[in-house]
Amino acid sequence: MLIQRGGLKVVAGLGVSGVSAVNFLVENGYRVAVTDSRVTPPGCEQIPEHIDTHFGQLDQELLLSAEEIILSPGLSPQIPEIQQAIAQGISVVGDIQLLRRATDVPIIAITGSNAKSTVTTLMGQMAQDAGKKVAVGGNLGRPALDLLKDQPELIILELSSFQLEMTSNLHAEVAIVLNISEDHLDRHGNMLGYHTAKHRIFQGVKHVVYNRDDSLTRPFVPDVTPMKSFGLTAPDMNQYGILTDLDGTIWLARGRERLIKSSDLYIQGTHNVANALACLAIGEFMGLTRESMLETLKQFKGLAHRCEYVNTKAGVRYYNDSKGTNIGATIAAIDGLGQAIAAQYGKVVLILGGQSKGQDFSVLKNALARYVKHVVLIGEDATKISSVISDVVPVTFANTLVEAVQYTQQESEPQDVVLLSPACASFDMFTGYVDRGQQFVACVEALNDDR
Repeated sequence: MLIQRGGLKVVAGLGVSGVSAVNFLVENGYRVAVTDSRVTPPGCEQIPEHIDTHFGQLDQELLLSAEEIILSPGLSPQIPEIQQAIAQGISVVGDIQLLRRATDVPIIAITGSNAKSTVTTLMGQMAQDAGKKVAVGGNLGRPALDLLKDQPELIILELSSFQLEMTSNLHAEVAIVLNISEDHLDRHGNMLGYHTAKHRIFQGVKHVVYNRDDSLTRPFVPDVTPMKSFGLTAPDMNQYGILTDLDGTIWLARGRERLIKSSDLYIQGTHNVANALACLAIGEFMGLTRESMLETLKQFKGLAHRCEYVNTKAGVRYYNDSKGTNIGATIAAIDGLGQAIAAQYGKVVLILGGQSKGQDFSVLKNALARYVKHVVLIGEDATKISSVISDVVPVTFANTLVEAVQYTQQESEPQDVVLLSPACASFDMFTGYVDRGQQFVACVEALNDDR
């Protein structure tokens, strides 16, 4: 029988991180209750039976009786029920804050509008290959508190702006904001709110890595904080970037020192060069050997649904970037593939659309004009997106993903690539980006190899 300690901890919102928080708190002897606006919230069967549960609506009385509220990242702290609790002086945190309190294990903290899952996974592989006992999770894969069960010597966290909104003084060993472009403005209100949430990752940070190609990623931290930059330009001494030989060979470099040819990376595209450089900079701060990190780069195959090669049909290559749920991710995918096929005079045929989350699609126009020959639009906000981009690229509307893939085959020719990179959330037509990506793969496989 655990001795229960402290005041009541109320977990607001279940799901993966909520279940993890409930079980962590119970195991550590706290009094715990749960409330969720859903009648049968996901994961409710995975929490102990003795827990006091209030489902069907957020229980305001329960929230106001809490010593502390642990808020699911899916719930905004701006909702009235939470604001009323904050007004009463009740602490509101997320599961990342609980993790920080519970351990002194060094944390590598990674966020960004796009590529954070690739960098988090690659960094985890680099650490593991270098012999570290590492646990990887957060917004990606396993919930943060579950990582403590591994008794790791290093924790690598992918963090969303929603998680960071409720995290203070993370004191990460290394923290990085990979890039910032419009996303989740429906939650944060404007770019300032989104930027502010992302930069909470740097509170108390010991080492910083930033993207010198994106001024929004550089933090205001004490001058004594060690910092490294990465970017797709020639690097200054001790920084990371690229050097190009006279014959066009591109090298990932540290200062003037050439480390590895871009062609030797398993994952291709300029966006993946940037991802690799970010990991090399983080790894240097963590004391990983260069030889081990470079070997990992030669083997790492990337993530499913992130610029993932699917198949070649009638001389056209098809790529699944269903995880490209914002404009920044889609620009990176278009630029990365577009540059790779430009020498063969290939172009991109793009499937775009879904729930646009209040983004400004005019930002996409330069990439479309440079590399894209045709856009097939799907989803809830297709008409809205078309009104912004149809002056720079031909547009076709499709009612289903099957129809969209068939249109792309009609609009493409050998040396072209077809890219699913919707720049939008998927919940209007699919259960999530994984479902969208899997359906895209099935549609491509069903295409005839001839025209």
